[in-house]
Amino acid sequence: MKPRVIVTGTAGLIGQYFVKSAARWAPGWEVCGLSRADLDLTDQAAAEQVWQRLKPNAVIHCAALSRTAECEGNPQLARCMNVDTTGYLARLSRDIPFIFLSSGEVFNGKAGWYQETDEPNPINIYGKTKLEAEQRVLENPAHTAVRIVLTAGASQYGDRSFVEDMCRSVKNGKKVTLYVDEFRCPLPAGAIARSVWELLDQGASGLYHLGGRERLSRWEIGQALLRW
Repeated sequence: MKPRVIVTGTAGLIGQYFVKSAARWAPGWEVCGLSRADLDLTDQAAAEQVWQRLKPNAVIHCAALSRTAECEGNPQLARCMNVDTTGYLARLSRDIPFIFLSSGEVFNGKAGWYQETDEPNPINIYGKTKLEAEQRVLENPAHTAVRIVLTAGASQYGDRSFVEDMCRSVKNGKKVTLYVDEFRCPLPAGAIARSVWELLDQGASGLYHLGGRERLSRWEIGQALLRW
């Protein structure tokens, strides 16, 4: 039998790509995807029952409250989803590899070109909850936190990636505010999924930054998408 990996948040953009890419990049694993419809991760008793039933050999934790505005509007829910749930799932997975998808939002953006050794300083609720969740995950030296970047891709319902949001706004005749002094290093969701599968296969633990090699302003991203 193949070893089994649970992937949470499979209704989200990156979670979907983990499931879609598994046959190519993780053929040695049996992938069990969990969306919110399958399991409310904030229900700890229910989560524990699922873990006991599935007996995973590894976990990739993508589920989160990730939209900045939602986190600012409901910080209690953001903390519950991003911190408490992550900490509990990490404890359930204490004896197996556990990979947590964090965010570059743990930095305030004033310096740029951040490395894993740089001191985080989040300025929004989302970043603060992701940083605290990282700390809980990395209490276990066998676990992994991966800080990812602005993510492109096509989701099932066309409402998950920044590409889809921007294109939908333009098609509907809405104005989009873009900045020349906000820089990102975007990556396709497929590239993120492939990289994390490789980390899992290598048994890599600790903290990693995963970003694209191109440094683009929001304005430059918008210009590229407009042509497309």
